[in-house]
Amino acid sequence: MSLKILLTSTSFQDTPGAHQQLLNEQGFELVKMRGPLKESVMLDVIKEFDGIICGDDEITRNVIESGVKSKLRIISKYGIGLDKIDLDAAKEFNIPVTNCPGVNQVTVAEHVFALLLSFSKNIISENEFVQNSQWVRLVGFELFNKTIGIIGTGNVGKEVIKRALAFGMKVIAFDKFPDFEFATKIGFNYCTDINDLFSQSDIISLNLSLTKETFNLISTIEINLFKDGVVIVNTARAGLVDQNAIIKGLDSGKIKGYLTDVLEEEPIIKNHPFLRHKNVLITPHIGSRTFENVENQGLMAVKNLLKNLNIR
Repeated sequence: MSLKILLTSTSFQDTPGAHQQLLNEQGFELVKMRGPLKESVMLDVIKEFDGIICGDDEITRNVIESGVKSKLRIISKYGIGLDKIDLDAAKEFNIPVTNCPGVNQVTVAEHVFALLLSFSKNIISENEFVQNSQWVRLVGFELFNKTIGIIGTGNVGKEVIKRALAFGMKVIAFDKFPDFEFATKIGFNYCTDINDLFSQSDIISLNLSLTKETFNLISTIEINLFKDGVVIVNTARAGLVDQNAIIKGLDSGKIKGYLTDVLEEEPIIKNHPFLRHKNVLITPHIGSRTFENVENQGLMAVKNLLKNLNIR
């Protein structure tokens, strides 16, 4: 009897390539569902599967316990962030959880600057004007010589820093575990106090994991420390910011722009409060969705699955 595998990552499903070939040639009974799936949906189906290749589905304690009571053997995360998976429960029930570190940093860093350039040069608004046969010439702003504060200098943060320096930006950074060797080699400074980064930055880029410690890292208290007219770029996790505080900051003008690839509820809900703000730029969680990265990340997710099923 073949093993039954659940695949929920839409990026994996929507992008042809070697990752799909590798998975298909295993002879699994493969079931595809389009995530991210809520806990209630996961609970309905989890008992059927030996393994999962998941995205940002709600894999809670209840889901894991239900799977273990049946035949679940492995949770392979397509991606890096594990905040949607109850890791304590997985450890308790001896279910391995794998992810794909060191894969998507280049494409996510590129997305940071795609958002920044689109916003600073009014690209989306200008294109809409021209598409409507209008010739409206807005005034943007340069990235050159602006101070960008990088919060989180892991793989993605480091790639953002490299690109910021190439644009002639002044880089400061904060990380709980600073890489001073990298800082000296590349040429930027760490702040020992994150509040110093908040008060000095023209642009803030969030490039860190969501944990209990980093949840609502940016709320009203922190926003009050910002320079007037700060731009925030979030390609990491929605929970890093207090959404209501961001909206108040936009309303007051303290925040000039909030550029995000992630939302608390995905896909976006109808009448989301961000939609009434022209200074919010939202992409639908596509920062890592390039052909090259989907294939590389997909291959790693499949190989992690196979390894833990003792197939390869």
